[in-house]
Amino acid sequence: MLLSGKLESYLAELNQQAEDTFFQLIKHIAERDGITEQLKAENQLEWVSTMNSIRNRAEEIIFNDYIYS
Repeated sequence: MLLSGKLESYLAELNQQAEDTFFQLIKHIAERDGITEQLKAENQLEWVSTMNSIRNRAEEIIFNDYIYS
């Protein structure tokens, strides 16, 4: 791929797919766990802590699916 000049476009596309999946995962997990804007307004520390946990879980899923496999 490097010699044919397709490596950069392949990596850019892979990066975009991983990024899109990452944000969809965060949204899905937050909805599933009942994380709402109301929680954000009422208890910001809990919301931040929970969202950081969700982000870490989503990163691990992306790493396993796109990088380590």
